[in-house]
Amino acid sequence: MSSANAIVLLSGGLDSATVLAIARDRGHACHALSFDYGQRHRAELDAARQVATALGALAHRVMRIDLAQFGGSALTDPTLAVPTQGIEPGIPVTYVPARNTVMLSLALALAEVLGACDIFIGVNAVDYSGYPDCRPAYIEAFAAMANLATKAAVEGARMRIHAPLIDLTKSQIIRTGVALGVDFSLTVSCYQADSSGRACGLCDACRLRRAGFADAGIDDPTRYA
Repeated sequence: MSSANAIVLLSGGLDSATVLAIARDRGHACHALSFDYGQRHRAELDAARQVATALGALAHRVMRIDLAQFGGSALTDPTLAVPTQGIEPGIPVTYVPARNTVMLSLALALAEVLGACDIFIGVNAVDYSGYPDCRPAYIEAFAAMANLATKAAVEGARMRIHAPLIDLTKSQIIRTGVALGVDFSLTVSCYQADSSGRACGLCDACRLRRAGFADAGIDDPTRYA
């Protein structure tokens, strides 16, 4: 157990809420960090605020960055449609170029300022949409870079990137969250949720979430449009 500060990337979705609960359960003083990055909707940011409060985050920051100026993703470019026909092989158009790298880099900067050596992120390499920045090799490479690039690490405070969900199925993640007291009704996973946070039920994120609750044998609290 540790009472040390930790940065937890919190999107407002199911996975990141579970990661916040895990970090808290490990005894960390959790500083939640969310990003208003030009995504299609703000419902997930509203969810992140509720989740941070419900799970007792010591602080919650929402940082504004504009990945929409680059486009290239259905999550940041309104001219690109979110796929709703089912999960297909390959990297989907909902992949946001360099998103995890940008967000982890900013989390790393905040960690240095707060004297934190631990950063938690909810990436998953099992039940996911094939994003390249959700794989174990990527997390290992970023951790190696973090320990070369920061004043804290050079002076002996090794930086640790925690991805506790990376090898879990969606149903295992849900069971873990339930065991740690996560209220999944507060979370929003949908790529195109409406203004009140209701899910479309058709995008990849919705399909993975719904299947996860079914496989876990737990009632799905998601509000669908």
